[in-house]
Amino acid sequence: MTIVPTGTGASATAPADKGVGPLLRAWRERRRVSQLELALRADSSARHISFIETGRSRPSEEMVLRLAEHLDVPVRERNALLLAAGYAPHYPETPLDSPALDALRQGMERLIQCYEPYPALVVDSVYNVVAANRGVMMLMEGVADSLLQPPLNAMRLTLHPDGLAPRIRNLREWRGHLLAQMEREIALHRSAPLRELYEEVAAYPVPEPEHGHEPDEPVPYFALPMQIEHDGRTLSFISSISTFNTPMDVTVAELAIETLLPADPATVKYLQSLVS
Repeated sequence: MTIVPTGTGASATAPADKGVGPLLRAWRERRRVSQLELALRADSSARHISFIETGRSRPSEEMVLRLAEHLDVPVRERNALLLAAGYAPHYPETPLDSPALDALRQGMERLIQCYEPYPALVVDSVYNVVAANRGVMMLMEGVADSLLQPPLNAMRLTLHPDGLAPRIRNLREWRGHLLAQMEREIALHRSAPLRELYEEVAAYPVPEPEHGHEPDEPVPYFALPMQIEHDGRTLSFISSISTFNTPMDVTVAELAIETLLPADPATVKYLQSLVS
């Protein structure tokens, strides 16, 4: 298992020529926060926030960062706000294969290996797979070679008719979950590459399950599982996604570790048998 740099990070879509005021107002409205509420959070005044948004006052670099923090603006977009205000970007974007990120890469590799035999992978901001363990590769059996060429994309692998989709027993429900997840991220990050990926995978035809059978009777789970056929049996997984707290680098901020945990005893038993 190797970390694979993809070089396809989402670009900041906010044009700097709009000025920082309209951009901050757009983020405030997106978060449904009033000028007064934002002023109280940022230890400022509603009048000053209004002046910044209308361009009557130029915020300091510190104020731009403070407002961005209280509006939960993604790290990449904070750099865009700074540029629009006439300041240099505050957060670096270090290539994933840089020696500066050696410790991070090694830590992620150890982490997803520790999840084996359960599947675990690392994806970037547009779901390109930068690392995967043997549990993930086990599920790739039968996937078309064209989808396994780098850069691998988790959404394409899952939803493409030549990918995992024909073997996912509850495909319509799982597809709806994934598309809704992407919609939330598009609203948060305003990423053009992510929007393009969404439009691509949302347009894929939804294949019928193999063998023409319907999904099994619903089983009570504590979260929506992905139920997938593998080697003549149905495996059920619950997805969990982890990100880094308070990232100070754009690349790190846009990485996510996804783990697929067994959702029932039968799946646990089968996966454990692979390593016993």
